[in-house]
Amino acid sequence: MLHTVPAFDRIGEENAFAVLARATALAQSGKDVINLGIGQPDFRTPDHIVEAAIKALRDGHHGYTPATGLLATREAVVRRTLTMTDIEVSPENVMILPGGKPTMYAAIIMFGEPGAEILYPDPGFPIYRSMIEFTGAKPVPVPIREENGFAFSAEETLSLITDRTRLLILNSPANPTGGVTPKEEIDKLVAGLERFPEVAILSDEIYDVMTYDGERHTSLLTYPSIRDRLIVLNGWSKTWAMTGWRMGWSIWPDALYDKVRKLAVNCWSCVNAPSQFAGIAAIDGPQDDVEKMMRAFDARRKIVVEGLNALPGVTCATPKGAFYAFPNIKQTGRKAKQLASDLLEKQGVALIGGPDFGILGEGYVRLSYANSEENILRALERTERFLTQD
Repeated sequence: MLHTVPAFDRIGEENAFAVLARATALAQSGKDVINLGIGQPDFRTPDHIVEAAIKALRDGHHGYTPATGLLATREAVVRRTLTMTDIEVSPENVMILPGGKPTMYAAIIMFGEPGAEILYPDPGFPIYRSMIEFTGAKPVPVPIREENGFAFSAEETLSLITDRTRLLILNSPANPTGGVTPKEEIDKLVAGLERFPEVAILSDEIYDVMTYDGERHTSLLTYPSIRDRLIVLNGWSKTWAMTGWRMGWSIWPDALYDKVRKLAVNCWSCVNAPSQFAGIAAIDGPQDDVEKMMRAFDARRKIVVEGLNALPGVTCATPKGAFYAFPNIKQTGRKAKQLASDLLEKQGVALIGGPDFGILGEGYVRLSYANSEENILRALERTERFLTQD
C-alpha cells in the first residue's frame, strides 16, 4: 500500500469539471445536452490574438521564458492596469502564470499552515477552500448573502478576523453569484483592515470588465494603504475568451514577489512563449470582440433572469457582473445538488449545485449564460417541464 502525505486526503476539486465530463459523456452517447455549467465564454478567441501566437511560433519563439514572464508581456499588463485603474505598477511586481489558479495556489500556500486561518467568500470559487484545507489552515467562510446583493459585508468580514488570520480572499465581480461589491463597502473594508496590518489580501479580479447596468469594478489596487500586502489576481481567460490558453497574471507586493518567482521555478518553470505574445496582442489590440461579447452576455442575462423568475418555486436576483446567475430554488422543496443532477440526467440541462461553491450555497444553483440565447431558452423550457412534472 502506498502512503501519501495526509494533505492529499484533504484536497478537494472543482465540480464544474466533473459536470462537464458527465455532460460530455451523455452528449457522446447521443443525448441532447445543453451545458450551462462550465464557466467559460462560448466565443472564439479573437483572430488577431490567434494570429499573434502563430506568428510567434513562426518567428522561433518556442523556448523557455523567464519564470516571471516575458518583460514585454509584463509591460502589457502594466499598460492595461493603468488603463483600468489609473494606477501605475512596476513590471517587476507582475507575474505571468499558467491561468488564474496558480496565483490562488501560490498565495494560499504562502500563508496557510496548521494553526493559521484564511478567510474566503462563501459561496465562492471552490478552489479557495480546497487549497486552504490542503495547507492545514482553517478555512473561515465570509458569508456572501443574497439579501446583501451577493456583495460581501465589510462589517461582517472584519468581525471574522482574529490574531490567527493570515490571508483574506476577496472576489468581485463574483463567481458563482454574479455579485459586485459597491465601492462604498470596499472603502469600509479597507479602512477597517488598517487595524490588521499583518493580514495579507488576495483580490480575485478576473471578471473586472464584466459588469452591467452602469456598475463599475473597484480594484483594490486603488487603495495605497494596503498595497504592501495586496495580491491581485487577473488574466486573459474570461475577458478575451482564452480559457484553454492557460494565461493569467497577478500583481504582487515587493515582499512576496521573489517568493512566488521561486515557486514558479520549482512548479511550472514558465508560461509558454507563443501564448505570451498572444496575451500582448489581446491587451494592446482592438477590443471590439470584448465589447461584442459583453453586449451578448447582457442580452442573455436579461433572458435568464426573466425566465428563471417565471419558473415555479424559483427566484433570481439580477446579477451585476460576470456571466452567472445564482437562482434561489428553496421554494421548489428540492436539494440543490440533486436538482442539478436530475436536470442533467433527465432533461439534458447541465447546471452546478450551489453547495459545490460552499456551505451557504444550499438552496441555489449556478447557471452560466455563456451559451446561445436559443440554448438558454431551450434549457429554461426543459427546467420548467421538470419542475412541473409529478
